[in-house]
Amino acid sequence: MVKVNHVPMGLIETPFHARLEPLSRAKSWTGWAGFISPLVLDTVEFEYFAIRNQTTLFDISPMHKYRVTGPDAAAVMNRLVTRDVTKIADGRVGYVMWCDEEGMLIDDGTLFRFSATDFRLCCQEPMLTWLLDTAWGFDAQVLDESDAIAGLSLQGPTSWSLLQDAGFAAAQNMKPFDWREVEPDIWISRTGFTGDLGYELWVPKAKALDLWDRLWAAGDHWGVRAIGFEALNLCRIEAGFVAAGVDFQPVHAVMRLHRGRTPIELGFGKMVHFDKGHFNGRRALLQHREAGARYTLAKIDIAGFKPANGALIYHRKKKEVGFVTSGVWSPTTKRNIALAELKAPYGIEIKDDLWAEIYVNEEGRWDKRLVPVTLQDKPFFINQRARATPPHPF
Repeated sequence: MVKVNHVPMGLIETPFHARLEPLSRAKSWTGWAGFISPLVLDTVEFEYFAIRNQTTLFDISPMHKYRVTGPDAAAVMNRLVTRDVTKIADGRVGYVMWCDEEGMLIDDGTLFRFSATDFRLCCQEPMLTWLLDTAWGFDAQVLDESDAIAGLSLQGPTSWSLLQDAGFAAAQNMKPFDWREVEPDIWISRTGFTGDLGYELWVPKAKALDLWDRLWAAGDHWGVRAIGFEALNLCRIEAGFVAAGVDFQPVHAVMRLHRGRTPIELGFGKMVHFDKGHFNGRRALLQHREAGARYTLAKIDIAGFKPANGALIYHRKKKEVGFVTSGVWSPTTKRNIALAELKAPYGIEIKDDLWAEIYVNEEGRWDKRLVPVTLQDKPFFINQRARATPPHPF
């Protein structure tokens, strides 16, 4: 008898799909890194307001996860990313970016530090070959854990209360960007993509459903709801977070020259630590810093209430100077908000008399409107509960 190993065709189910599929009323799914992921399970409105008023579960298992271990693990990570990883303490998480030799952003992600000899990098784009190239010549090993580790994002004002009822009281004194092993093989980080109080839980794939059931059983009193990406996307724009492939194009994925952007042009100049020694793209980024940014990614407030996603931005209603990368009507702040890429000097030195060109479909007819734009210097959504330690029992 010949044993046949079946190779999955099409999108692959995540470890949590068996729980998500019965909850899907909208039957709206998408592909994320080769896995099937929900866009909407019920309605965007219900899911969005659950994030801001209750607690929610979002499956983040499709994220690429890489373990870097060995005596030179810290040196490898410092060679890769722009910030100094030696300043990230054990048991902490750091937001990181990394570039090619021309200083163009390849991707961003979160770096989990177990110790000076043990790191995990989570990111959007596949990075195994780039990590292996970066680690060449160092005493370090790179392991792709993407399929072995499952992840859940638990977000919302009642998320701590749910964690406590689920038996994870050990997470009570965790500060933002802390992470720890609260039980054997169950790690919790106080991180998220919503700008709200929230956590991310990481377990081996085989223990994924047990974790889901444990959280779900404790969540009825706290209004737990499973959500899809569309509601999460609303929240991340309100928080002013950038998304790869949306607000910037990972340079390894672009099809045309000069589509890459530097961390400095995206507003992350403070995360480029030139004093730590050599890292990928350092020489080029020094030149970019001296020459000045070609673009800037700005937070903007747009008049009216029609979302302006993809809208062109003009100066004095005539000269095209940029475009909206992410735009939504914010239900919580009651504002028309967006992130927009602007060509220098607009958004840097010239900040007035900017206009967005919005097209509105009214009963089959497109109507063009030019509405004023105001630059913002802070996230659109800020709530103290996101940083309160210990969290309040909402």
